[in-house]
Amino acid sequence: MIKHLALLLFLCSFLLPACQPKETTVLISTNMGDIRVRLYDETPQHRDNFLKLAEEGFFDSTLFHRVIRDFMIQGGDPNSKNAQPGIVLGGGGPGYTIPAEIRMPHVRGALAAARLADQANPQRASSGSQFFI
Repeated sequence: MIKHLALLLFLCSFLLPACQPKETTVLISTNMGDIRVRLYDETPQHRDNFLKLAEEGFFDSTLFHRVIRDFMIQGGDPNSKNAQPGIVLGGGGPGYTIPAEIRMPHVRGALAAARLADQANPQRASSGSQFFI
């Protein structure tokens, strides 16, 4: 019995990590506090793009330009850097989109890539930089 339990624990130590989504953690610092988010390996193009932009400083000094209480916050528009009051934001980006990688559920607190509605974007491509929580 003890041999079987030891074998089971040994196998679980190798198999359980493989069953769990692999992730990278990123810290978003704001003047309202820090937000820690996870980027999963199941969406590699989105993960790698977010990390590349962050490392390049693309998101530095951008605003959360869309804030809906008890629903979501959206950021990542480079046009929000030094934006004057009254300027409509939300149309800026790095000049490219990312093919859809819709593999993770959108649940409260999830980080997700923003995109245009299906009618204007039947391929469901994501913004190259805009994200929401």
